[in-house]
Amino acid sequence: MTTASIRRADKKFRGKPRKSAGRTKVREVSIFDKMLRAMPVTEEQVQKGLTWGLIGVFILGTYSVAHYTGIIERVSEQISTSVGKAGFEVKRVEVIGVNRIDERKVYEITLAQKNRSMMQVDIDQVRADLMGNGWIKDARISRRLPDTLVVDIVEREPAAVWQRDGQLSLIDKTGHPLEQISRDELPDLPVIVGKNANEKVPELRKLLNHVPALSPLVTGATWIGNRRWNLEFDSGETLALPEGEETAAAALLNFARMDGVNRLLGRGVLHFDLRDPERAYLRMPPKEGGQKESASNGESGSEG
Repeated sequence: MTTASIRRADKKFRGKPRKSAGRTKVREVSIFDKMLRAMPVTEEQVQKGLTWGLIGVFILGTYSVAHYTGIIERVSEQISTSVGKAGFEVKRVEVIGVNRIDERKVYEITLAQKNRSMMQVDIDQVRADLMGNGWIKDARISRRLPDTLVVDIVEREPAAVWQRDGQLSLIDKTGHPLEQISRDELPDLPVIVGKNANEKVPELRKLLNHVPALSPLVTGATWIGNRRWNLEFDSGETLALPEGEETAAAALLNFARMDGVNRLLGRGVLHFDLRDPERAYLRMPPKEGGQKESASNGESGSEG
């Protein structure tokens, strides 16, 4: 092949573009796209969720602004005023369950609300005010449209009289003070004497439950030295119990057994002292001439 032929062939070859090997452009997948594909929802559902989320944030923000600027309160007051003018205003109070409490007090507390609109009556505050009365154990308040508040009262039951510092108060079985009374108003209930004695009433009730036969005969109890009880019986005797819940219960149970066998009560003994676990001491009424007789297994004891 001659030089001229080579040149022509080369020229011919250069005239046509070379066909390069086909290349496929690879699309890079972002981490966010991978997460969307891994989720059990479609991209359209995710977009709807984001849209509703933004709407919720907007509504919450609008409410917060309205709340802090007082718009909501003003609108609420305006609505309640309109409702009151329409006839939905508290005009009547119906009281249920009252036996010992003066109903007028319940009316005064319930109607003490400044805003009488049925919508604006603070039920929780009314209940809290009623619970400040010692007689009220529980109170339930409800609205009865158009103009009535229904107050359902659960009263406490008086179980004893608490005497301390010369004052008398009715208390329930838990020791909760109900109201002060005078001596002329003294009911036929056991008298509990001593500072903080009312707080020990549940303990005293538990103690007396050990002796159901003697319990109705107890007319009073004195909390001595903030540590133990003296019991008074309707036949005039006093029983001094030892300290400690279990020790006192054992001594009282032993006394009940002795009374069941030997009839200790109603025999003229003034004082029984069971504080000594080894001996029981008795104090008899004074003989003629002013002398006192004490007996207990041959020994005498003194109260302290």
